[in-house]
Amino acid sequence: MPDDTEVSFVPMDAVGEFGGLRLEDTKPIADVYTGYTYFRDGDICIAKITPCFENGKGALAQCLTNGVAFGTTELHVLRPHPTLDTKFLFYITITHDFRNIGEAEMLGAGGQKRVPERFIKDWRSPLPPLDTQKRIAAFLDEKTAQIDALIAKKQALLERLAEKRQAIITQAVTKGLNPAVAMKPSGIDWLGDIPAHWEAGNIRRFATMKTGHTPSRTVAEYWADCTIPWFTLSDVWQLRDGTRLYIEETAEKISELGLANSAAELLPAGTVIFSRTASIGFSGIMPYPMATTQDFWNWICGRKLLPEFLLFMFRAMHQKFAEITNGSTHKTIYQPIAAGLQICVPPVETQISICEHIKSDLAKIDKVFRKIGDAVDKLVEYRSALITAAVTGQIEGLQ
Repeated sequence: MPDDTEVSFVPMDAVGEFGGLRLEDTKPIADVYTGYTYFRDGDICIAKITPCFENGKGALAQCLTNGVAFGTTELHVLRPHPTLDTKFLFYITITHDFRNIGEAEMLGAGGQKRVPERFIKDWRSPLPPLDTQKRIAAFLDEKTAQIDALIAKKQALLERLAEKRQAIITQAVTKGLNPAVAMKPSGIDWLGDIPAHWEAGNIRRFATMKTGHTPSRTVAEYWADCTIPWFTLSDVWQLRDGTRLYIEETAEKISELGLANSAAELLPAGTVIFSRTASIGFSGIMPYPMATTQDFWNWICGRKLLPEFLLFMFRAMHQKFAEITNGSTHKTIYQPIAAGLQICVPPVETQISICEHIKSDLAKIDKVFRKIGDAVDKLVEYRSALITAAVTGQIEGLQ
């Protein structure tokens, strides 16, 4: 192809769970020919890095620009032989057995484990004749489409509830609870007018900024006798749906020796964290002393600012975080930008009232949110079980 030929470009966030590639991004082939993963129409792409592999990220590549794509190096690519139906192969790759055994084969440390290529090459699955493969794939296309439609409806409800939650938080932390209160210009673009008796200014007037670090993985002694909770990107799942205020657990711990020989600090209970890379803007409160990786900005509140109020303030700033994020491949909020955040702060007694009001309103929404979320989880599990049963010959009439 000529060097200026446009081809599909697929970053990791464009790979869907259990199928689908977002294909609006394209690049000239000369820009991506080296250093990226190549695949073409009809190939199967499988995310190989945790937690993407466990979450079922993978897709059948179809409708690529000029039939060709390049993308993240965190993909395994499978190309079926003529005796193997493409869709049947795709369904194999999202079965319980394939994903669970692949997860058990992962290599690496911490949150950067990957499914090795040898697992893909060595995987063995009983294969029916080609016409049976096609019949099973057609059956699964129909049934999963029905399930996916139900899931989509419930996810739309979840999105509306999330929007309502966001509106409650934003209104309370920027305008207060008294609609008749006198207002004044905040001088801050994202805030607009705020109650006249509130303060507004740089976040460092009200909280001390800290970051984290990772002790050297090459020094074994730093990773022995680990007792200090250590929050990493692999723990952010706790904060994704916005229903938790406090961090509940960490997958890893570090040692006192590792802490002493790194730039990480043991931060006090009540420290408010937000992720500055990858899962940008997700925030929570430390319920007890912890350290974090360098992927977080951490805030120790002063006497004028309550941790819960700052947390709700961060959750009201999701659009602002999107605006100040930098980087093309590895997005982040850099230190000078984070240190320059502008917030508003009411009197402490008002913060207490606002936080109680928000928690009371959110408790009602989150009860419904969890019920719908449980229903979605059951549908997803049923979908996976149906696929596994079909491709392993457990459904009568399809063999």
